[in-house]
Amino acid sequence: MYGIVNKAIEDLIKENFGEEKWEAIKKKSGVDIDFFLSNEPYDDDITFKLAEAASEETGLTIENVLIAFGEWWVLRTGKEKYGGLMEAGGSSLKEFIKNLPVFHNRVMLVYPKLTPPEFRVTDSTENSIHVHYFSKRKGLQEFVRGLLQGLGKLYNTPVEIELLNTRDSGDDHEVFKVSWAK
Repeated sequence: MYGIVNKAIEDLIKENFGEEKWEAIKKKSGVDIDFFLSNEPYDDDITFKLAEAASEETGLTIENVLIAFGEWWVLRTGKEKYGGLMEAGGSSLKEFIKNLPVFHNRVMLVYPKLTPPEFRVTDSTENSIHVHYFSKRKGLQEFVRGLLQGLGKLYNTPVEIELLNTRDSGDDHEVFKVSWAK
């Protein structure tokens, strides 16, 4: 993953738990990097080690760490680093989610070595949509849940997210049902 991902984890931890907690997380994870370069690719293992250490050091479950990080990614990193892309994504939650498949195509122009996940949307109704998440990386479904929750907050639209299908149960990708009030 690119350094911007690890930098976002660092920022989330520092803002919510402080510098000392971040240093403890780095130590526990065995990640001995003073600062992450946003445009440089890093081994995925670094990101997973940081998330696991954050769970142990904060007392949050790994699922809750990933959800918090997903929300942070949308509400802070996305707005700060990709403001124009985020705004171009749509004027409503539903419109943005429908445009998710194109979002990573645009991001790949900035990060040419990116191996992004693929999103597909189906079953769109007045107050729900199914989001299909395909990725070579396993274990990030709760991060995606956090992204979707963050998008709901970004658009001031409370959401309910249900995981319908998962690779853990034998499917080849995850399917989330995102619902909101009419």
